[in-house]
Amino acid sequence: MGSVNRMLEGVPIPRFVKIKQKFDASCLEDVAAAVRQELERTEIVERILPGMRIAITAGSRGVANLALVIRETVSFLKKHGAKPFVFPAMGSHGGAVAEGQLAIIHEYGVTEEYVGCPVIATMETVCIGYLDDGRPIHINRLAAEADGIIALNRIKPHTAFRGKFESGVMKMMTIGLGAQLGAQVCHRQGIMHLGPNVEKFAFGILKHAKILLGIGLVENAFDRTCKVRVMTKEQIPLEEPGLLEEAKQRMARILFDSVDVMIVDYIGKDISGEGMDPNISGRWIVPNITGGIDAQRIGILDITDETMGNVVGLGMADVCAKRVVEKMDRDTTYPNSLTSTVTSLCKIPMYFDNHKLTIQAAIKMSAGVEPEDIEIIRIAHTLALDTFWISENMVERARKHPDIEIVGEPEELEFNAEGDLF
Repeated sequence: MGSVNRMLEGVPIPRFVKIKQKFDASCLEDVAAAVRQELERTEIVERILPGMRIAITAGSRGVANLALVIRETVSFLKKHGAKPFVFPAMGSHGGAVAEGQLAIIHEYGVTEEYVGCPVIATMETVCIGYLDDGRPIHINRLAAEADGIIALNRIKPHTAFRGKFESGVMKMMTIGLGAQLGAQVCHRQGIMHLGPNVEKFAFGILKHAKILLGIGLVENAFDRTCKVRVMTKEQIPLEEPGLLEEAKQRMARILFDSVDVMIVDYIGKDISGEGMDPNISGRWIVPNITGGIDAQRIGILDITDETMGNVVGLGMADVCAKRVVEKMDRDTTYPNSLTSTVTSLCKIPMYFDNHKLTIQAAIKMSAGVEPEDIEIIRIAHTLALDTFWISENMVERARKHPDIEIVGEPEELEFNAEGDLF
């Protein structure tokens, strides 16, 4: 046993209790029908002309019903005589290569067989115009060559800026449609300018590109689709801010203001652009945004399979398990920082041999409180906040909150022979 493991061997780990948080669970019972109803509005139908070749964006996030919404959109377009195709629109994700981006959307079920049209990819871009300050506006070549473009995205709070437009259709046009080069130009002035630049480039794309429609999806706190809104090109900048406000109201959160330690089982690009959503975790890459839980220490235990080795966001943690580092793929991780110019996202924190030691290290490094008094929460990931675990000494805090229910008895964490939970 090495000196590090000896230092952590006796650190006590408390028993944990499962809790349930209460949020508005209302959602669409029939998402496909909602998509069809929106698409068949007169002002939408009249934009589609027979023979038009129309590009539909597919992003890199784990958007609920993404493949289903695309399938219904494809069916609608074919019904009205158009020739749709789908292409990955995700900036530098997937290693900033076409094959990597296709692999991501295939994992989400966006395949030719399911959606009913070609699914193709390229990282090539075309300059379609310039902003007033002279910066070039790049969009994916496949989209530029089409007769029309449909930008589809979930609308939600962004992970690095606040503004009238955050994550949504406008950002999809700037970062997703822009591919790696377009995203790089947008990020070039630094993360503090990202919000205004997303807006500037989006309006530039609305002006110079063949945008036909925008499809905005809003999810509830349980990551279920609760609204579908199809917008004309003109409606996108007018309606998206209202959809963003609705998304903010519906978003899940941790109903504790602070905690000593937060353990996160999984991070991944399929969960958040920063691996774990700072709107939840409270760890921000910019100094002027607040929100989320105030956790003195955060530990990461693993990454999702869907993230394909991309550990962006790991640098926001204090400790992690060795398996996270071993699964890291630099070719899928580093393009995000090389594009965004934010180095902290890809940094590797202190890492330990197994889950048990990782948790013990987070406990040991929590200042100002004795190890046996440490308050800890353990979540599966930042998209799964309906149920999670709290240390036994937090039960009374939980009982006092009207939207928290205790649903289990205190239990010891069960580690296997290697010291891991799973």
